[in-house]
Amino acid sequence: MSTPTPSTSPSVILTGDRPTGPLHLGHYVGSLQNRVAYQHDYQQFIMLADAQALTDNMDDTGKVHRNVVEVALDYLAVGIDPAKSTILIQSQIPELAELTFYYLNLVTVARLERNPTVKAEIVLRGFERDIPAGFLTYPASQCADITAFKATLVPVGEDQIPMIEQTNEIVRRFNRTTGRDVLVECKALVPEIGRLPGIDGKAKMSKSLGNTINLGASAAEITAAVKKVYTDPLHLRVEDPGHLEGNIAFVYLDAFDPEKAALAEMKAHYVRGGLGDSIVKKRLEVVLQEMLAPIRARREELAKDRGYIMQVLKDGTAKAREVAARTADEVKAALGLSYF
Repeated sequence: MSTPTPSTSPSVILTGDRPTGPLHLGHYVGSLQNRVAYQHDYQQFIMLADAQALTDNMDDTGKVHRNVVEVALDYLAVGIDPAKSTILIQSQIPELAELTFYYLNLVTVARLERNPTVKAEIVLRGFERDIPAGFLTYPASQCADITAFKATLVPVGEDQIPMIEQTNEIVRRFNRTTGRDVLVECKALVPEIGRLPGIDGKAKMSKSLGNTINLGASAAEITAAVKKVYTDPLHLRVEDPGHLEGNIAFVYLDAFDPEKAALAEMKAHYVRGGLGDSIVKKRLEVVLQEMLAPIRARREELAKDRGYIMQVLKDGTAKAREVAARTADEVKAALGLSYF
């Protein structure tokens, strides 16, 4: 994990998720375990980006609504502490939409279309030229989220770095245009462990592809998923030498197995031959069952009191709105929009 060094003036971290489904091992490796660590040394805002989730889910708004609580449950189950991290719901902070509206005047349609992250997502979703305007303007919305809390660090995968670059472009243009240093630039915080591939060997573990292992998965679901984990298609017989590259079972073991020395021995045995895939998967199942069992138990216990979850979200959102409102006032003042 790439951990920034705390300063005497704590950095502000903004992170979050689109609530379109339960979180999975990919989220845990890519962000959740880092958030648990960061909350002890940094001021951290964690956003449930429900408004942004609607940019490509307007045909099923109920899915977004339902998953706000589900994702919040995942947060608390893995150890995110609402006393240390501010968990907020994006749609309940209207200042974020207001800031987005102002920032759209500082970026062109052509620049939005050139954003590599946006271009890749447009292709992935098959929009072609039928692009929802809200989806295209996602970088301005993300800039509003980041600047509203004056975040200086934003944990992202490498594919999201262009979004951070565009945020800083808007920040610089705003400050230059108004002649005031109201907004602050941010840095991308890229985790050492990148994107976790799906159990089927696809490059991305994704809810839409159905190749995930959810954090709340039952013991039986974990067993079934491990059986489907992609290994080495050329490893046809136990005595054959195996390959580690592209072998998802070993990718997962590298990420989650705490016994690194034993894992190194298993890898060497697999490469020279004489070790079956079933043995590798058996070890993987043991590791995942032990890791996910306490998360699942905590999640099930928390789910019994939905009122508590909603209170956490209400309190966090209220706290976050106070911060966002102060920034919005500063932005309006800089733009000459303060009259009373």
